[in-house]
Amino acid sequence: MKLLNILCATLFPLMFSACGSVEEPHTKETFPVTGKITVDGQEPGSPIKITCHKLDEIDTEHPTISGSQTANDGTFEISTYTSGDGMPEGEYALTFLWGKMNMMSRSYGGPDKLKKRYTNPEKSEIKFTVEPGKPVDLGVIELTTK
Repeated sequence: MKLLNILCATLFPLMFSACGSVEEPHTKETFPVTGKITVDGQEPGSPIKITCHKLDEIDTEHPTISGSQTANDGTFEISTYTSGDGMPEGEYALTFLWGKMNMMSRSYGGPDKLKKRYTNPEKSEIKFTVEPGKPVDLGVIELTTK
């Protein structure tokens, strides 16, 4: 029994550290991307979903997904791996959906209060480049429902 306890105490930490290190080499460095959204000149009052679309070469072997939801006042911090950690370097376009949270399904969607004006990445006017070591402040992004 004592030998089993020693083996468990030795092998469990090794198993978990090995599991954690598998993902580590594929994690890309991220850089902060922040901003604020207004709608018709006002704070939105409810979250707006922000989706990031990579415009330059996509890493097909280890792709990343970045995005965010605004706070009720429209402020946001883009996330890739953890909340507000930023985005890997590259060129991006942003799209926006102003729906609402469905508490039953725990999903965000429904009719877009922005009338799908900002859902096509190819037509996005919000394009920017993330460079190593340089935080990106997108300032105030003005959206409209009209």
